[in-house]
Amino acid sequence: MDESEILKLLAEVRHPAMQDRDIVSLGMVSGVEIPSDGGTLLVTLGFPRKRDPLTEYLVGAARAALVRGGIKDFEVKAVVTQTESASASRKTLELDDSLLTGVKHIIGIASGKGGVGKSTVAVNLACALARLGYKVGLADADVYGPSVPTMTGTEGVSPSAVGQDGREIILPIEKYGVKWMSIGYFSERGQALIWRGPMACNALKQMILQVKWGELDFLLIDMPPGTGDIHISLVQDIPMESAVIVTTPQNVALADVEKGVDMFRNKNVGKRILGIVENMAWFTPEEHPDEKYYIFGRDGGSAIAGSLGLELIGQIPLVQSIREGGDAGEPVALGSRPDSFAFLELAGKLVKLA
Repeated sequence: MDESEILKLLAEVRHPAMQDRDIVSLGMVSGVEIPSDGGTLLVTLGFPRKRDPLTEYLVGAARAALVRGGIKDFEVKAVVTQTESASASRKTLELDDSLLTGVKHIIGIASGKGGVGKSTVAVNLACALARLGYKVGLADADVYGPSVPTMTGTEGVSPSAVGQDGREIILPIEKYGVKWMSIGYFSERGQALIWRGPMACNALKQMILQVKWGELDFLLIDMPPGTGDIHISLVQDIPMESAVIVTTPQNVALADVEKGVDMFRNKNVGKRILGIVENMAWFTPEEHPDEKYYIFGRDGGSAIAGSLGLELIGQIPLVQSIREGGDAGEPVALGSRPDSFAFLELAGKLVKLA
């Protein structure tokens, strides 16, 4: 490929905070070095005066564009194109938690494995807390499967950025009385985020630490499933005070709960676990709201909570309206059905435990 073909691939990368213009037309591609011997292609992205708050996202998106174009051997790096004083450079390049000073409680919503409805619980819990009159934010840290934009009906919305104290700060999306932030706001629908672990960790920290959250009673962090390096980075670098573990009743899910609990209880992590939430606790047909069918097993959540010395703080039924609300971008916790009240009850318990 020649340089023009490389630039055509990179023009697929849009900068969400710059009227959705591509990085080529913005002049952010400061270098394309094509080796004559068939070696490694080097693409350099330049950021004037200070690092863009979406640096890690833009680098990852550029990598994805090159992979989709069939290029296998390449490197994408980011540089500051104008010289700053050392003090100014430190101020804009280092992430800190100063924007979280107005947040009273930061709580991780975690699960030992995927597929248990963790994000559904997180989104509806945020809405339920807002219904109870609390100021709430939710950061979608599920970097490889961000679902908050879909579940809140905010797909296609691009957060803007403002200057503050010599750096750019991202403004969260506000809807249903909740402030939302997700890596999904900065990628095209269906676009794979091709990130190595450290790049994903840095991007997620930017999604939390460079956001203007303002005054909040609760900031929920929808964590990725499992117990990998992203989780360790989040709990060590974000002032998260506690966590809630989401599971389903069947044994295959319960077996992973203990691993998640062990991670938060590890002496190098030391985060308090508020309790266990059992999602899909039973199935209730919409036409027979008083009936319960324990299709995934019964009392698995209470059993594992008791064995680990934890409290079962919520049981969420498997109801069609929960799935429909998530797909339609209208969380069921906003309604007045029995399943809506299950999330409100969970929110009330969380408030007492936090």
